[in-house]
Amino acid sequence: MAPSTPTHKLFPFNGSVRRTAAVPPPQQPPQKQVMKERKYKSMVEIMSKAKYAVVEIDDYSNVVCQQCGTGEKPEELLLCDKCDKGFHMGCVRPVVVRVPIGSWLCSNCSGVPRVRCLSQRKIIDFFRIQKCKAVTFKCSSSPQDSKKRRRRSLVLYKKKKRRLLPYVPTEDPARRLDQMRSLATALTALNMEFSNELTYMPGMAPRSANQAIYEDGGMQVLSKDDHETVNYCRAMARNGECPPLLITYDACEGYTVEADAPIKDLTFIAEYTGDVDYIKNRERDDCDSLMTLLLATDLSKSLVICPDKRGNIARFINGINNHTPESKKKQNLKCVRYDVNGECCVLLVATRDIAKGERLYYDYNGYEHTYPTHHFV
Repeated sequence: MAPSTPTHKLFPFNGSVRRTAAVPPPQQPPQKQVMKERKYKSMVEIMSKAKYAVVEIDDYSNVVCQQCGTGEKPEELLLCDKCDKGFHMGCVRPVVVRVPIGSWLCSNCSGVPRVRCLSQRKIIDFFRIQKCKAVTFKCSSSPQDSKKRRRRSLVLYKKKKRRLLPYVPTEDPARRLDQMRSLATALTALNMEFSNELTYMPGMAPRSANQAIYEDGGMQVLSKDDHETVNYCRAMARNGECPPLLITYDACEGYTVEADAPIKDLTFIAEYTGDVDYIKNRERDDCDSLMTLLLATDLSKSLVICPDKRGNIARFINGINNHTPESKKKQNLKCVRYDVNGECCVLLVATRDIAKGERLYYDYNGYEHTYPTHHFV
């Protein structure tokens, strides 16, 4: 008898042997080839990342502004390095304050960077919020001291110095998260990192160069009470209790900062932060947010704050056009440089009561009248 195999079986039948037909293997359905659907990019996305070349013409004397349609003030006409069209510095939105040193693209060619919405976890990581106990604000003056001051004021009249007030954070955590999300979105759109203090990077000015004694004519010293207010606000910021401010994008002014709650006069808003560098290293820098930190008698020791890589909400507060009375009325902040423990710092303080929804403005030419603001709206 032949040995049995899985496909050949022998069965005895009427004394004879009959081989049954081999059982065919079960037919399996043809394997479906799962093809990955290719997602083709749109032509707009391809052209936005493609390299471009501008075919320059021989004569640009007939170039006109694409906004106003005139060729007046040719010294203020900018040519887009992609489409080769002309635009007045004051006609584009946001306005261009200085002639760019490098390449410049108009709004149609540059496009608006897509920024994804940040989750709560990513916002906490973005701002490096620390989980700590609630901070309390302590006033250095006691009731006895205030009584003594009142008695002295009866004898000799002296103008009382007003103290800086700490900002009052929004109580609603969800609303506070929206405020931080607006700042994180704006910083991410500009490829910036958040920094709530001055940073000293290799190749720039060291921290030892930031000495208030170098200031030409001296610098006012921040009082003890005001120093406590600033430290209290810094502690709140580290705890995720940010000032009640919201960043919005305006087609005319670019990024703007508006009050998300009423703010009282003399309230500390923020410290102007960024990388500290020597002015001599930034003479040909077209960054529109450089802030003077130190004006030394020796100009080689003068310092500026450069918020192009790192910064905080102060980077997005706009300036006024100090050539028109109407624009001057919008000013509700002032920029003040102080000597804090021997180092220079720049503080932004409210100069009057600010209503909810009101935009924040200050004068960019608080110390020097070299910043061109005649284009500001």
